[in-house]
Amino acid sequence: GCRAAQRRLAIQSLMSELVAKRGAGVAPKQALFLVFRIGGERYALQAVEVAEVLPRLPLKPIAQAPHWVAGVFAYRGTVVPVIDVGALTFGLAAEARTSTRLVLVHYQPDATLPAQLLGLILEQATDTLRCHPAQFQPYGLDNRQAPYLGPVRKDAQGLLQWVRVADLLDAQVRALLFPSPPLDPSLLEDRA
Repeated sequence: GCRAAQRRLAIQSLMSELVAKRGAGVAPKQALFLVFRIGGERYALQAVEVAEVLPRLPLKPIAQAPHWVAGVFAYRGTVVPVIDVGALTFGLAAEARTSTRLVLVHYQPDATLPAQLLGLILEQATDTLRCHPAQFQPYGLDNRQAPYLGPVRKDAQGLLQWVRVADLLDAQVRALLFPSPPLDPSLLEDRA
């Protein structure tokens, strides 16, 4: 009903803002980031890595996957795996809010291979920020358990941490989520 229409409008607005800002004639030193939250903390993805922002969708679970793997869904002829970034980072699944989004990103851990779509469940993924990437500074903590958590940027709202998409999955989880050959999307359809 009305809430679904508001959610669609908010998502369309965010996508058009991402697309418009991506193509804006701003100084090339600036980069656009999609800002989201995990609990009370702020994080950011570089907008060039974002393929599309969707509402949360029903997912098919994956057996024997880590708890932070939310499942898979069929999208434009491919099976897209989805991870819950809050569950991955702090063990807390994203809350089902109207601002919780399924963000499709271009996942490319190896520059010699083509990028693949990976879905990220992100809470409060409703804001963007344009700034120079050099404003994000290393914070002196080498967290080998979370190599995807990159440098931080301090502003009036506190610290904002850059999440590096290419470093989200280790080799074992990558092999589980992106099998070779790829899964057939027809396998996800309910057989009545």
